[in-house]
Amino acid sequence: MGDSEGMYTVDEALSTVGFGKYQALLLAYGGLGWIAEAMELMILSLIGSSLQSEWLLSPSQKSLISTVVFAGMLVGAYLWGFVSDTYGRKKGILGVTTITSVAGLLSAFSPNYVSLIILRCVTGVGLGGMYIFNSWFLEFVPTPNRGVWMIVFSSFWTVGTIFEAALAWIVMPSFGWRWLLALSSAPSFIVLVLYCLAPESPRFLCAKGRINEARNILEKAASVNGKLLPSGILVSDQTQDHSENTPLLSPRTDNAKSGSSSLLILFSRKLIRTNLLLWLLFFGNTFSYYGIVLLTSELSSDQSKCRGIALHSQKSQNSSLYTDVFVTSLAEVPGLIFSAFIVDRVGRKLSMVIMFVLASVLLLPLTTNQSNEILTVVLLFGARAFVSATFTVACIYAPEVYPTEIRTSAVGIANAIGKIGGMVCPLVAVGLVGACKQTYALIMFQVVILVSALSVWFSPFETNGMNLSETL
Repeated sequence: MGDSEGMYTVDEALSTVGFGKYQALLLAYGGLGWIAEAMELMILSLIGSSLQSEWLLSPSQKSLISTVVFAGMLVGAYLWGFVSDTYGRKKGILGVTTITSVAGLLSAFSPNYVSLIILRCVTGVGLGGMYIFNSWFLEFVPTPNRGVWMIVFSSFWTVGTIFEAALAWIVMPSFGWRWLLALSSAPSFIVLVLYCLAPESPRFLCAKGRINEARNILEKAASVNGKLLPSGILVSDQTQDHSENTPLLSPRTDNAKSGSSSLLILFSRKLIRTNLLLWLLFFGNTFSYYGIVLLTSELSSDQSKCRGIALHSQKSQNSSLYTDVFVTSLAEVPGLIFSAFIVDRVGRKLSMVIMFVLASVLLLPLTTNQSNEILTVVLLFGARAFVSATFTVACIYAPEVYPTEIRTSAVGIANAIGKIGGMVCPLVAVGLVGACKQTYALIMFQVVILVSALSVWFSPFETNGMNLSETL
């Protein structure tokens, strides 16, 4: 595994160690962080109508509850990427979980609309960096079957959405939105309590020249998995060049880059096309995903006054909202299974294109008819399955494209662009459906989905089976 001079890289060490008990423990910890984010974001589609009734909010005030969260995430997405690339993945995890858990819990005690808006915005700042869990776990996974294991990791998001919908189904009718907010902050507090057990990424440590610390972590991983590291000396990726398997975007520079120079690397000419297409992908994917989630809620809500678009009678609408959100949340399970089956077989790019096209096809019949309850739920079920699956693959693809020294900053900016889509989506989706223009909303979602597919198609890199690089 190491070369003839007795040197080996992190990729070679991880390939020797394999995926075992050590990574399984990291999977459980990182997955809990993913569950925490999913639950906090699912709240946005579940408490709006209750708050509107209790505080007599206007439709724009109701939409603002979702928008401010994404505004906070827009700030947090780059902030925590910078912290993570400069000070370590663990420092980033500590920051995002602290803010998310504390602000999320305090939201439950909001005395009025303004205080709730402020606290949900602060919660969003924390949520904006939760993608660090994805990059952190990715950096411990061996290259073989990396796509499948990252799909498994992403399945925790689906667990979070399903659990939140079930929790709302149980809690909201009897105890109200305050209890739902309080209970939904629990996973973040658990992640915070277990923080001391999480290791730093050996890839980050190598990129920063902290080779001995990286080796200690790899030795522990090997010990837990019942394996031995390759003989020789651990070296940084830029020290050892493997021409037969050159990592993506990896023409090396001579010096380690400081946090302030990460932006210069990210916005260098060689990355412009990659950046723009990834930003378009994240914007469109986030916009369409939350669009379908909010569309399900709005079509079930008692705020929908249009004949033929409410999925349930007035008598059953309050409970049907949680039922429909729960059922469509289950849609993410077959989407994950399908993406896990194809992601390492046809590659990241083609997987996303296929699923984007399928989602668009499923939404097409709804542009002419939303009055059939069963058909509408089934089609939204299928569309959410594929859109959520493309989001999962995108969250694998983006950190694979960028090198370790700028990975979380680059992915953070892509996520920040995505959050703009999340900010705009509630205003557009709720506004159009509330104005009985649901057909226009559906057409808009289809256009956004197809544009996202094109952004993937023209992206210059396929990352399937490629090693992760440490430097640009």
